[in-house]
Amino acid sequence: MSSSTKVLDPAFQGVGLKSGIEIWRIENFQPVPLPKSEHGKFYMGDSYVILQTTQAKGGTYFYDIHFWIGKDTSQDEAGTAAIKTVELDAALGGRAVQHRELQGHESDKFLSYFRPCMIPLEGGVASGFRKPEQEEFETRLYICKGKRVVRMKQVPFARSSLNHDDVFILDTESKIYQFNGANSNIQERAKALEVIQFLKENYHEGKCDVAIVDDGRLDTESDSGEFWVLFGGFAPIGKKVVCEDDIIPEATSAQLYNIVDGEVKPVEGELSKSLLENNNCYILDCGAEVFLWVGRVTQVEERKSACQAVEEFVASHNRPKSTKITRVIQGFETHSFKSNFDSWPTGAATTGAEEGRGKVAALLKQQGMGIKGMTKNTAVNEEMPHLLEGGGKMEVWWIDGANKNPLPKEDIGKFYSGDCYIVLYSYHAGERKDDYFLCCWFGKDSVEEDQRRATQLANTMFNSLKGRPVQGRLFEGKEPPQFVALFQPMVVLKGALSSSYKQLIADKGLEDETYTAECIALLQVSGPSSYNNKAVQVDAVATSLNSTECFLLQSGSTIYLWHGSQSPFEQQQVAANVAEFLKPGVTLKHAKEGTESSAFWSALGGKQNYVSKNVANDTVRDPHLFTFSFNKGKFQVEEVYNFSQDDLLTEDMLIFDTHGEVFVWVGQSVSSRERQNAFEIGQKYIDLAASLEGLSPQVPLYKVTEGNEPCFFTAYFSWDHVKATVQGNSFQKKVTLLYGVGHAVEEKSDGSGPRQRAEALAALNSAFNSSSEKTSATSQDRLNELNHGGPRQRAEALAALNSAFSSSSGSKAVAPKHSAISQGSQRAAAVAALSSVLTAEVKQSPDSTPLGSPLAGNINPEGKGESARAETGRLEEVEDAEETEELAHETGGDGDSEPKQENLDDDVVSPSSRVTYSYDQLKTLSDTPVSGIDFKRREAYLSDDDFLSVFGMTKEAFYQMPKWKQDMQKKKMGLF
Repeated sequence: MSSSTKVLDPAFQGVGLKSGIEIWRIENFQPVPLPKSEHGKFYMGDSYVILQTTQAKGGTYFYDIHFWIGKDTSQDEAGTAAIKTVELDAALGGRAVQHRELQGHESDKFLSYFRPCMIPLEGGVASGFRKPEQEEFETRLYICKGKRVVRMKQVPFARSSLNHDDVFILDTESKIYQFNGANSNIQERAKALEVIQFLKENYHEGKCDVAIVDDGRLDTESDSGEFWVLFGGFAPIGKKVVCEDDIIPEATSAQLYNIVDGEVKPVEGELSKSLLENNNCYILDCGAEVFLWVGRVTQVEERKSACQAVEEFVASHNRPKSTKITRVIQGFETHSFKSNFDSWPTGAATTGAEEGRGKVAALLKQQGMGIKGMTKNTAVNEEMPHLLEGGGKMEVWWIDGANKNPLPKEDIGKFYSGDCYIVLYSYHAGERKDDYFLCCWFGKDSVEEDQRRATQLANTMFNSLKGRPVQGRLFEGKEPPQFVALFQPMVVLKGALSSSYKQLIADKGLEDETYTAECIALLQVSGPSSYNNKAVQVDAVATSLNSTECFLLQSGSTIYLWHGSQSPFEQQQVAANVAEFLKPGVTLKHAKEGTESSAFWSALGGKQNYVSKNVANDTVRDPHLFTFSFNKGKFQVEEVYNFSQDDLLTEDMLIFDTHGEVFVWVGQSVSSRERQNAFEIGQKYIDLAASLEGLSPQVPLYKVTEGNEPCFFTAYFSWDHVKATVQGNSFQKKVTLLYGVGHAVEEKSDGSGPRQRAEALAALNSAFNSSSEKTSATSQDRLNELNHGGPRQRAEALAALNSAFSSSSGSKAVAPKHSAISQGSQRAAAVAALSSVLTAEVKQSPDSTPLGSPLAGNINPEGKGESARAETGRLEEVEDAEETEELAHETGGDGDSEPKQENLDDDVVSPSSRVTYSYDQLKTLSDTPVSGIDFKRREAYLSDDDFLSVFGMTKEAFYQMPKWKQDMQKKKMGLF
């Protein structure tokens, strides 16, 4: 790689120095930087190079390079883009993962950069295209695919493009329609709504209407009728025609090939990491994806020729266009690459990472740049917040065979290595009802029989609490911070109380070393933070000591507090608390390192040498979210890139790996049978990640159910508690979140209150003018009562309207004359107007669908959408209206006002609506403290100017950060 500086394109000077995305368009065979305002706009006639830089928690930068090829781009431009990715990688030290992206077949990772969707534009730089805002609006029909990232493809604006299996978006100048095929996926319907909102805001200035049309439901007087008119009238649509773009390559058994002088030769033997030599390039053919593996000591020209060889390999095997091509460098292999091997021995990756980092640093130095950010991937001591709020109720049981024995209150926090425990912590989190943290703790010496029994009993407790607790499985030595923080302090002792353990020791002829109040025992004390406030009994010998730690030595009735010369003072305080916990009222004898008495060394069996340095912690890594599947019995996972809360779909079960913990998240719509397998699925993932990524086999494992997510889970997301409370399937939830409960799809800025009521009455009068005098009078009388009556009268008004309309529906079907259609349209408009009035006045529950809304109808979880608009003549809707009105009155709904939105984060609103205090008054150690405030949100009482001065950011920016980052900032400023 010594030639890297020679091939550095000027456009790549200083790239990759900060997190984010950088894009270049190929113009005249040269990369030209694209301004940020143009990011996300890709023209079909062009080719692009995209760099995504990610800074991991440990400080290391990771790079993904994509080259995107538009369907109308020239072959020469496409080739230039491929070559420039190699040059860009060389500028970054030769450690980026490279991806080929063909228009219409982009990878999930690439599309995740441009959520909710990326819509390729016609034209290109060579054809002198016009900007979209200069063009006249053109009605377009798109097919919309994808459950988490959306693939948008424009199809001909014709009925023949529609089918029963997919979701379509018809974008017209005044209205956007979503057509849900009868067999379409419920999650794709939900994602399509996000795309519609994106189109509305970015291409219609937020002013167009939105309508949902369900396949198989035809109502000529609704949005469905308007939709089909645009296609020349309703007619049956055909079955889905499979084209080349729909062909998904099948995954096959991986075959390894070596690239020698541009020729591809198969490698014989069982697939193993040892076959990959660092001075060669290899092709790993997996069918659906083809990898190019590059040894870290190969030269730039070798890498360019290898890229050409893999392109020719895919073409020669007649693979479909959707076949992925990914290039990985030695030491930076992706999970999807390593998953093709039975195991991936660790050790070599660090060398590759360090070599790449060194080359980047040297290159940047040659360019006269700093090396900011080029830090080693070492552990970062980020202080974790108190994730579980205090004041909860703690219950602990220890397992003895078939029995579950409660621990006395004074012994809670005392664990034995040979025992198993069940811990249940009940607590109150904010506005939520009581939450539960339920887990099993397994000592490292505990017997399998006790572990199995503890698991069974914990499952029974989980079911008795109706599946609400966060259920965990924890191993000694791998306790997460939120668990340790529950105990003040937590002490792990040798031996056990369990009779099964004692019997096992006796059978092996071993001495029982169970801790007693009079034995000689040495305890290593961690700290000083509350989340690692733990003491562990170690071998009572001098070699166990460490100058950076504090220890307690118990010798009979005497306890020594030994503090190393490098140990913090706060840790000594923690040690004193541990001694008081073990022996209340005990008098400590302090033994500072270097001043120990002979009795101290005698208790340890004599003075010996010991270490004087910190023990390295695990490397800090970023969290990852995965979906999983079983392919021919083999467990496989697929990453959800750039994840967010929206990726937690209620129909799914997902795996969330923070490296320190593993969560199995279970959606509400997951079947009970699948729910029971959550821990089994989690264990399969741990086994896989342990063999490929070096994950600890004893990592904490949790089952988390939707709606009961604990704060130590939500801290990794920009969590919106409103989203977590919405009920229904994925589509129903998205409807509610985007368009609101009790509202029509398109909110009218000038249509509310009396004016809306007047418009409804006017429409009704017009509709009934041509009807019989009796019917008109009856309906009008009931409408007059509408303004003054209760829910029963309003329901009767709807019933009268349904009765009035039903008499004309039959004649319309027999003789659809123009006048009848016009009259029917008026009546449909009247019903819609009246329904809008009624639903706008009702404060509905989150799991209800607004009556009369264009989104009304029962959309079942199987994906079969029913009516897109409320039909007339249905008694069920009259009853629903009555029940909804009664619910509104029970919950305090006002009949003449818009539905009120609860502010779940009322304590973080602008201080303009409440009294504010100075920073000095709000600090936790203030000399002039204030009272009567929410002490958990002290920062909310700062004025906007003081907030900006203290935190260096606005309140809006602060509250967009994850909760744990907010807490870290508040701790630094003394406001926690």
